Amino acid sequence: MKTRTMLGAVVIGLGLLAATVMQARSVSGRPAATAPAPQAARGVAAEGRVSAYPGSEVRLAAERAGRVTRVLVEEGQPVAKGALLAEIDSDELRAALAEARARVVEAQAEVTLASLNRERRERLVREQIVAAHDLDQASRDLDIARARLDTASAEVTRYEAQIRKTRILAPIAGTVIARAVDAGETVETGDHAFTLADLGRLRIEAEADEADAGALSVGAPVAITADGYEGRSWRGSVEEVADAVTLRQLKAQDPGRPTDTRILAVKVAFEEAAPLKLGTTVELRIEPRRP
Repeated sequence: MKTRTMLGAVVIGLGLLAATVMQARSVSGRPAATAPAPQAARGVAAEGRVSAYPGSEVRLAAERAGRVTRVLVEEGQPVAKGALLAEIDSDELRAALAEARARVVEAQAEVTLASLNRERRERLVREQIVAAHDLDQASRDLDIARARLDTASAEVTRYEAQIRKTRILAPIAGTVIARAVDAGETVETGDHAFTLADLGRLRIEAEADEADAGALSVGAPVAITADGYEGRSWRGSVEEVADAVTLRQLKAQDPGRPTDTRILAVKVAFEEAAPLKLGTTVELRIEPRRP
């Protein structure tokens, strides 16, 4: 009986030893736990519109009321700086200018006559033939003649300036992207006539959420996409980040999004040619600032 008890104890001990060995092997064969890999920082999403650089888009208005006599350009037409775009009727002004110029010629003749008369009076005074009072009168007549010449010349300058306002000229070289006047119609001072833009100098004016301010930096690469260009994107880079947070200016594409969101204005330059039109709404993915 005693022998059986000892034998049973040995068997139990061997079983416990085998279980311990197997457990140790199982633990040693299990792969060690690894720390989770850091997630890559996500890009900053932003909305924007294609716009021209400051000074590269100009809205032209009529500087004088009147009837448009001719329009020399069409929408989409490139023009050089100083090119004549349209003219407003200036017949009355030109007639008045001709009269003013004639008065200048008349005034110049009066100045010449008054100058000669003064020289004669001065000589007679030296010869004591006439009194000094006569010389004073001749000097006064010369001053009056010169004043009349100045007045006539100023009138010519005024009419010339008014006639210049009847000619709408291109202040920059660019493309006519809008034309609002036609020959024969009457315009008032300040009426929109044309819009010109240098389509070779375009960028994107975008708005990013203020929560992403810490991830924005000048020079960061940008991926640009737009509706209507499925599967296509273009490269850009951040060239300016506003120093102050403002309210949203662009109209959100999603009607459900609030319009009073506080945003940070971002300017993005194109790094490659893109077929996007001025005013096109675009989506941006801005790479975050690197640590």
